Formats: sequence, structure tokens, C-alpha cells
Amino acid sequence: MSNRDKVTFYFDVSCPFCWVTSRWIKEVEKVRDIEVEWKPMSLSVLNEGRDELPEEYKFMMQCNWTPARLFNAVFSQDGQEAVDKLYTALGTKVHNENRIDRHAHVDEPEHAFDELIKEALAEVGLPEERLAQALTTEFDELMRENHAEAMKEVGNDVGTPVVKLNDVAFFGPVLTRIPRGEEAGKIFDGSVAVASYPYFFEIKRSRTEDPRFD
Repeated sequence: MSNRDKVTFYFDVSCPFCWVTSRWIKEVEKVRDIEVEWKPMSLSVLNEGRDELPEEYKFMMQCNWTPARLFNAVFSQDGQEAVDKLYTALGTKVHNENRIDRHAHVDEPEHAFDELIKEALAEVGLPEERLAQALTTEFDELMRENHAEAMKEVGNDVGTPVVKLNDVAFFGPVLTRIPRGEEAGKIFDGSVAVASYPYFFEIKRSRTEDPRFD
């Protein structure tokens, strides 16, 4: 019987906090024997119909449908390794390279990510056809199923990331910087420890800085 810790990581590629946490897990893979499953969730699904949101944020949610659909298309057809590699490739362009203008109101929000998606697909060897699929509703049922799975694990009052450690899921951990090496491993060990206690629910404090990706 394997003693490896199992991590299920529910992500939306547009979220900078989710990106930092995902890069922490990539660091943990180097120093701990873990098994990671990457599953797309969707902030666009989460915020669907919430008219009280600021107009700028609602516009970004319109843009986010395409990458959410993209990752479900890849999840369905290309497997875990492809999802992992594509998340790294596209996330690097969105966050590290800051190539999405979150304030620009393009005429066709569904095409806001097109250029970056084409580049990322080419980098990881996936067919450009995946973008064409992402511009349809072909994988919407799967997208909503994966998102609902994440919400079932933690409840509806959270966003991304949702991280399941073995049998218990939480929103977070929310990090603003990426732990490296053994520090990443120690934080993971602590996270697994608190997740193993069935009556642990939440630790929280106010953030004092924005996410950094270096």
C-alpha cells in the first residue's frame, strides 16, 4: 500500500493566488513523495449571475470562460500530464509575464486569451484544435461537474485555489510568495497535519501584500 500523500488541486488559470499556491505544490513535488491531480474549476461558473460584482470583475469573468473550457477539453482528451504542462505554460504567460490586461475591455471577451492559448498549446505540443473547442460549449457539462466537485469539497463561499490533501479539502492555503525547496516541504507537512484532524476548519489573517511570482 502506498504511503504517498495525494493532492487534488482545483485551479482557475486566471487567479494569481491560485498560481502562487500551484507553484508551491510544484516545489513540493521536488522534495516530497506526492501524487498530484490537477483539476480545472471556474471562477466564471462560481460568479455566474452575481450582479453585485464590480463591472470590471464581471468583464474579466466573461474573458475567463474560454480558458476554463480549454482546460476541461484538455482534461477530457489529453490527460493529467497535459493539464499540468499547459497550466504551467499558460499561467506563466498570464502571471509571470503579465500579458493579460485585466483593465482592457476588448470587443470580444471570449477571445481575450486567444494569443496566449495558441502559444501555450504549441509549447506543450497540444493541437490548436483545443482552442477551437474552448470557443464552444462542448465541454461545459464537464466544466460544471469539475467545478461542482470542488465546491462540494469546501462549500460555495470560497474561490480558488481549492486543495484536497488526501481526504480533506480546503480553500487555500493562500500564499503571496512561492516557498522553495525544503521550506515548501515543511509547509506541506504542516498542511497535511492540520488536514488530518477532522475538526480543523480555518486559519486566516489579513493580507498585507499582493502575490509575487519570483
